[in-house]
Amino acid sequence: MRKMLIGVALVFFVIFGKIDVFAAEENKVTILFTHDLHDNLYPFEVEREGVKQLVGGMARMFTAVENERKENPDAFLVDAGDYSMGTLFQTIFTTHTPMMQIMGQMDYDAITYGNHEFDFRAEGLAEALKSAVARDIPLPKIVASNVHFPKDDDGKMADDIAFLKEAMDEYGVLPYDIIEKNGVKIGVIGLLGEDAASNAPMSGVTFDDNVETAKKTVKILQEENVDMIIASSHSGTSETKKVSEDEVLAEKVPEIDVIISGHTHTTLEEPIISGDTVIGSAGEYGENLGKMELVQKEDGRWDLTKYDLIHIDETIEPNEKIAKMIDGFKEVVQEDYLSMFDLDYDEVIANSPFDFTEFSSVGKKLEETTIGNLIGDAYIDTIKQIEGEDYEEITAAVIPSGVIRNSFYKGDITTSDVFNVSSLGIGADGTSGYPVIDVYITGKELRTVAEVDASVAPIMPSAQLYVSGLTYTFNPNRILFNKVTDVAIQKSDGTLEKIEDDKLYRIVAGLYSAQMLPVVGEKSFNLLSVEPKTKDGEVITDYEAQILHLEDGSEVKEWYAIAAYLQSFAPVDGIPQVPADYAQLKDRKIMDDDKSLSSILSKPNGIVLGLYGIVAGVVLVLVFGIRWLVKRRKKKKIHQNVA
Repeated sequence: MRKMLIGVALVFFVIFGKIDVFAAEENKVTILFTHDLHDNLYPFEVEREGVKQLVGGMARMFTAVENERKENPDAFLVDAGDYSMGTLFQTIFTTHTPMMQIMGQMDYDAITYGNHEFDFRAEGLAEALKSAVARDIPLPKIVASNVHFPKDDDGKMADDIAFLKEAMDEYGVLPYDIIEKNGVKIGVIGLLGEDAASNAPMSGVTFDDNVETAKKTVKILQEENVDMIIASSHSGTSETKKVSEDEVLAEKVPEIDVIISGHTHTTLEEPIISGDTVIGSAGEYGENLGKMELVQKEDGRWDLTKYDLIHIDETIEPNEKIAKMIDGFKEVVQEDYLSMFDLDYDEVIANSPFDFTEFSSVGKKLEETTIGNLIGDAYIDTIKQIEGEDYEEITAAVIPSGVIRNSFYKGDITTSDVFNVSSLGIGADGTSGYPVIDVYITGKELRTVAEVDASVAPIMPSAQLYVSGLTYTFNPNRILFNKVTDVAIQKSDGTLEKIEDDKLYRIVAGLYSAQMLPVVGEKSFNLLSVEPKTKDGEVITDYEAQILHLEDGSEVKEWYAIAAYLQSFAPVDGIPQVPADYAQLKDRKIMDDDKSLSSILSKPNGIVLGLYGIVAGVVLVLVFGIRWLVKRRKKKKIHQNVA
C-alpha cells in the first residue's frame, strides 16, 4: 500500500510539473553537420589507405540523417557553406539550385554561405535565390551574419548588389536565427571568414570582420535568452594557430558554444576544444556526416558527450526520393549545358592505365604533381590546336592548386570526371566554368612566378603553382623570397631554354588565377610583383578581354581544354589512352635540400641584396654609433681627470 501511494504521488508531481524527472533529457542537444559539399550529389571514388571506395552522395546522406532522427527526432541539422560549385550540377545553379532543393527536402535547420556561393557573382546568386523561392518548395533557412552591401558616395548600391539584396530579402536570409529543439533555444550565427572572403574577388559584396560581427550578434542572442549559440562558420582551421580562423573566433568570442567549421575542408576525427567552445569539421564533399551530442551543465554551458563522423559509404542505402531528384537534375544538366559541347554526362573521354596524384594530397606539400602537369599541358596543346596556323607560341601554363578540385584514377574518365577536376566559376558568357585566358609577362616576372610558388605556397597552400613549360630548382632552407636558385624554360621535347629578363612571354591560365594575383602579392608583402600585360606590353585591367575562344566564338573553358586534350591521345581499343609518361614527374619543380651555408647564401636575388644592404647599413650605423660613444666616453674621462 505504501509503495502504491509513493507511485501515485510521483505520477501526480510529474504531471503537474512539481518534479521534472526528464530535465536531463530536455537539456540534451544532438547536432548533425556538413560543410563543403560542393554539389556532390552523386557518390564519388576516393582512395583511403590504399583501398578505393565509393563514398558520399546525397541520397545516402539523407538516409544517414533519417537514421539519426529515429534516435533523436529533434536533431539539429546545419551546413557551414560551399554547398554548391564542384560538379556538373553547378551548371544549373541559377535556374534550379539543385543542392538547395535537396537540402530543403532533407529539412536542414540552417545553412550559411561559403565563398563559392558567390562564384556566379552577385547576380548569379540572386537568380538562384529567386529561382528557389519561385518553386514554392521546402527550402533551408539561410543565416548570413556578416554580408555587407556596399554603396557608392551617393549612398546607392550597384544594380547587381541591389538585385542580390532584394533576392536575399525575398528568400528570408537572416543575420541570425533562433530555433527551438527539444525545449532548448538555439541561436545560430552564419559567418564567412577573411580567407574565404579573399577567395570571392568577384562577389561584389564585402564581408564584415567575423569576430566583431560574432561579438555583436552574441549579445543580441543573449538578450533573447537563448540556451545555446552555434556558429556556422565558413572560415576554417589550420595547423598554424594564428591563421586558424575558427580557433581565433572561439578564443575571442568564448560565448559561442559550438562552431561548425567549413572552408578548409578539414576532417577532424576528434573535435577541437577551446575553453567551453567545441569546434567540429566533417571533411569535404559529403564523405561524412558529423554528429555531436551535448548536455547542458549547471552554469548554462555545454558538455560534449559524443562526437562522431558517420562515414557515408556503400553500406548505407540511398533514399529513393532523393535519388530520383538527382537523376532528374542530371537530365537538365545534359539538356541545358552539355549539349552545347556535344558531350554526354557519362561519356567516356579517355582511359588511364594508372592513378594520377591522389586528390587529398594535392597542394599539401610543395612539390610537382602528375595531375597539375596534365592540366597545364592540356591548356597549351588545346589552344595550339584551336589556333592552328595562327598559333603564337605559349611559353607556360600556370595552374594554382586551389583550382584543382579532383583527380583522375585508373580506369575510364568520363565527361563528369573531367568537369569535376576543373569545375570552378563562370565566364563572361554567363555559362559555368572559368575560361582560359592568355597574358604576357616579362622573363623577370616569369622567374618571379617560380619564386611565388616556392615562397608563398607554404604560407598560402591554395596558391601553390603547377607550371607547364617551366623548370626550377628551389632550396627550402634559403631566405624567404629567395628560395629559387635556377629557372629555365622547359620545351615540350624536354630541352631547356634560357630566360631573357626583358622579353615578353605568352602565358595561359584560368580567369580565376589572374583575378587572384593581388592576393598573392599581399601574401608576399608586395615584394613579389607580377603584372600581366597585353601583347603590346600594356598592363591588363580587364582580364575578360583576354579570354580565348573556340572557332564558333564560345569560350575555351578550363575543363573543356582538358577534355579536348584527353580526346587527342592515341586510342587503345577505340578509347583514347593517357600516355604512360604522365605517371611520372617531369622535373618541373626540383627541391634541393642542401643546408650548407654556401648553398643558403649563394645567388642572392634583388630582394635579398636589398635586405643585405639594409642589414649592412644597420651594422654600419651600429659600428659608427658605438665608436662615437666610445670616443665620447674617453673624452669625458679625460676631461674629468684634468678637472
